[in-house]
Amino acid sequence: MTDNTPRLDHVVLWVRDPVAAAGFYEKAVGLETIRLTEFAAGEVPFPSVRVNDETILDLMPLTFAERMTMLPGAADSAGHPVNHVCLSLPRGDFDALLSRLEERSVPLSDLSYDSFGARGKATRSFYFRDPDGNVFEARHYD
Repeated sequence: MTDNTPRLDHVVLWVRDPVAAAGFYEKAVGLETIRLTEFAAGEVPFPSVRVNDETILDLMPLTFAERMTMLPGAADSAGHPVNHVCLSLPRGDFDALLSRLEERSVPLSDLSYDSFGARGKATRSFYFRDPDGNVFEARHYD
């Protein structure tokens, strides 16, 4: 039986240097890189990082923004960072992410408590930016 429940498949992040961005997401955030070797070899147009079994972040070169012509006006809205993407993590992974970002002197917001999200109130959360200015929130519910 096929599960047709709606899911988030991917989010496109506009980045200046996809290889550097992939390194940040791999080393600081702890996400697995996908297609990085193929991108570096010129075989695919962008690399990605895996959030979970069902969701990835595409690290789209900013130079591609002008090519987004699949819908009228799409190029005008391309290339801009989203307001933020929220990563929900188990408590231990949340603490490990916080430590890795602090070790790399990535600027962080203060911790928030009981902020509302898809699963109700999160125990703790904080915000950080990637090297391209994309804003992320990290949270845990347990």
